[in-house]
Amino acid sequence: MYVTVRDNNVDQALRVLKKKMQREGVFREMKNRRSYEKPSERRAREAAESTRRVRKLMRKRLEREGY
Repeated sequence: MYVTVRDNNVDQALRVLKKKMQREGVFREMKNRRSYEKPSERRAREAAESTRRVRKLMRKRLEREGY
């Protein structure tokens, strides 16, 4: 990940970096790796996330297309 510091404004660069990391899911990944997750729990979590994503997509599609 790359962030440029303009006019020695480090605070602005840090804000941009944090936003990029948030968007990429780095903080979530760090939180998940703090403790061991059993493979069965990982599969269940990923399946739930997938279901959530699909439902959100269908909700948006229904709202946009109207049927």
